[in-house]
Amino acid sequence: MVEKKRPVLRLFSRLFILLFVFLLGFGLAKRWEQGAIKADSIGVVEIKGIIKDARSTLDTLVNFEKNRHIKAILLRINSPGGAVGPSQEIYLELIRARKKKPIVASLGTIAASGAYYVASAANKIVAAPGTLTGSIGVKLELANVERLLDKLGIEPMVLKSVPYKDIGSPFREMKPEEKKILQGVLNDVQRQFVEAVAKGRNLPVKKVEKIADGSVFTAKKAKQLGLVDVLGNFEDAVSLAARMAGIKGEPHLYYPKEKLSWRKMFLDSVAEVLMEQIQKIKISY
Repeated sequence: MVEKKRPVLRLFSRLFILLFVFLLGFGLAKRWEQGAIKADSIGVVEIKGIIKDARSTLDTLVNFEKNRHIKAILLRINSPGGAVGPSQEIYLELIRARKKKPIVASLGTIAASGAYYVASAANKIVAAPGTLTGSIGVKLELANVERLLDKLGIEPMVLKSVPYKDIGSPFREMKPEEKKILQGVLNDVQRQFVEAVAKGRNLPVKKVEKIADGSVFTAKKAKQLGLVDVLGNFEDAVSLAARMAGIKGEPHLYYPKEKLSWRKMFLDSVAEVLMEQIQKIKISY
């Protein structure tokens, strides 16, 4: 009987040691992370790929706003755009942040549509002459697979409590009044886009309306239209951010470290120990 209990005791002992080491490592990592930012730093926020979610970017921006060592924020954007909601969330936080610290946007290969929406909230925008930007416009893409389902002999059934609950359904052709409703939504979002760019760039709304037809511009053309401030590269953007923040000498760039899921790491470690010990325990009848 004693022999059978020993593996269980060893299991709990190893779990206790694992928890202690985990908590100790977590505390040390947090202290190291907090002390990693040098004085007079420029916080770099990278926005890459399609904009799908704003949470991580918002967390970084808020941390940079509060940190006294971060004197300026530099956006490095290389994105074709993305979802309306996340782009607007990031834009709104940048508008708040630029009241406290200068913000410079450095555009990479492309910064169009929602990505330009975000960039327009910066105090200054820097881009290489051939960078693709602009594309001020919104779209909604839907598919109609009704005829395909007919060929397959599939008849979809939709129950709804109100007339327009299944608006945009791929199972049927859209009615004229439904197209009108969705077009109204798009027009509203387009208006929001135009007004946001006008506010961020300090341009008249009428001027932005004239160029907000979804067209993509090179940064050289965008500068002529007032959408870009400086033609240059990332280093030019760094220098500009340093000057705006009053940083003397070579500025230090701080890139936020990728967040580790300590909970996941701990649970994975516990699971590994459990499996190892379970395999050692032999139950006999």
